[in-house]
Amino acid sequence: MTARRLRNGTVALDATDARILRELASDARIATSELARRIGLSAPSIGDRIRRLEEIGVIRAYRAVITPSAIGLPISAYLRIRPVPGAFDTVADIVRDSPEIVECDRVTGDDCFFAKAHVRSMAHLEGLVDRMNGHASTHTSIVQSSPVTLRLPPLPGMDE
Repeated sequence: MTARRLRNGTVALDATDARILRELASDARIATSELARRIGLSAPSIGDRIRRLEEIGVIRAYRAVITPSAIGLPISAYLRIRPVPGAFDTVADIVRDSPEIVECDRVTGDDCFFAKAHVRSMAHLEGLVDRMNGHASTHTSIVQSSPVTLRLPPLPGMDE
């Protein structure tokens, strides 16, 4: 069996699909032949499964994971952002147009946005926050360390 979209919009994964996803999350550049060897299937079968996972939206992209400090961005911070009344779209535009912000979610609760930024200095972070002055209140938290980095969520089809 291979992954298929269910009526409720979710995807049914089998154990083989879950193993493929774990391997690709660990090394997205792995050769199909090596992946097939690790999984115990033929390369064409693995290729078909990967294409299917892409087509149904389980695999959305492949990317290089960069170490921000290695490219001169040693400070990472989270910003909780609460637009003032009437400034939601303006703040959304500021967030979208700020290359320092590498991810941002619209959230429930007291704040509207929760964003992660990488900057070269405290002055750089201050400038990012200042762009929102008059449009939003912000609360900033500096990242000290990351005990859990980006990882896959629990996958159906795998024993936890």
